[in-house]
Amino acid sequence: MKKILGILLSLAVLGLSFTGCSKKDASGSSSSGSSSSGSAGSSSSESASSTSSKKDGDILIGVSIWSSTDTLGSQCKRILDSAAKALGVKVMYVDQGHISEQVTGSAETLCAAGCDGIIICNSASAEMTSVINTCTKNKVYVAQFFRVINEQTNPNEFKLANESPYYVGAVHEDEVENGKNLVTILAKKGCRKIALEGWEAGDATFLLRWEGYKAGVKSWNLQNSDKQVTLLEPQYGGTTSDTGRATAEAIINANPDIDALIVAGGGGDTLVGALAAIESMGRKGKIAVVSTDFLADLDEQLASGGMAAESGGHYCDPLIAFMLVYNAIKGNYSVSTDSFYDIPFPYLYVASPADYAAYAQYFVDDLPYNEKELKEMAGLSVEGLAAATAKLSIEDVKSRR
Repeated sequence: MKKILGILLSLAVLGLSFTGCSKKDASGSSSSGSSSSGSAGSSSSESASSTSSKKDGDILIGVSIWSSTDTLGSQCKRILDSAAKALGVKVMYVDQGHISEQVTGSAETLCAAGCDGIIICNSASAEMTSVINTCTKNKVYVAQFFRVINEQTNPNEFKLANESPYYVGAVHEDEVENGKNLVTILAKKGCRKIALEGWEAGDATFLLRWEGYKAGVKSWNLQNSDKQVTLLEPQYGGTTSDTGRATAEAIINANPDIDALIVAGGGGDTLVGALAAIESMGRKGKIAVVSTDFLADLDEQLASGGMAAESGGHYCDPLIAFMLVYNAIKGNYSVSTDSFYDIPFPYLYVASPADYAAYAQYFVDDLPYNEKELKEMAGLSVEGLAAATAKLSIEDVKSRR
């Protein structure tokens, strides 16, 4: 059975019914054990056939993430900890900084610690060869979050993912469309020379966003011959505020006439550094800044002119990957050897303090899913999970409150 869910999501939006998904029987009963974050002791890995008989309190799910402490990473950790607590499973985090050898090493570490499943935000798709092989060897289920393997650019990794009985799937955003939207916002605000700050060269998500920025500029220029936009080549600012600041300063010094800067992402700290550089150079409000990954003080930045717009609110993306892996461990979701689950996740766009106030009420001051809803989510079919993912929005949360 093919499990690529793009077509199913379209049907969900139209309100049509889904066809059923075959499931393995899950004999494990629910437990009310508490979540455990941080380190976990080593234990031997269970086989795939035996994990489905595990009680929730015995299940350990590993999280390989660039950082569990920066703006976006801490938001991810918050929702994952809530899910683990609601389901009574344990969770273990490894921060790998999007450094390739640490990304691949994190899978080895989590498998050695006895994880039954792993969710991972890798950097380059090439890393997934090692990650999938490690998980397959150790009979540990794995799903990607914020990432998906592209069949055209990484055919070998894509084939391996399809064929592995332990690669569950991927949850990711439409990064090309995200890039188009952000650069169009800048163009409509009158920006004509846009600089670009990435975080790591070759990162799979950055490459897709960059494709979107370029496509957005091309489309704008075709339609606005008298308002042409130039997009500069990317410079890379890592994933820390210090490197983000130094890179932004270098960009501005080399191109003093820019009127906009896209900080492509990197978890939030890169943007914090870039904004500090712009303010210290007296360019706040003169250089329009857009980015992806909401800041903790985004409302203040929008009000003061520090930010022009931002896409984000997607920190529940790893929650969906977590649910995929949890249900694979329990035996509720079948994992075939000729396809994998592919679930798109929606971005939210904020371009004013009023926009952010509505977002803050339902995604910052509180989580968009409470304990009861998290338990219900874990019991959804994979089609139901995809449909719930597709409709997540401020209005969706309002309707549930």
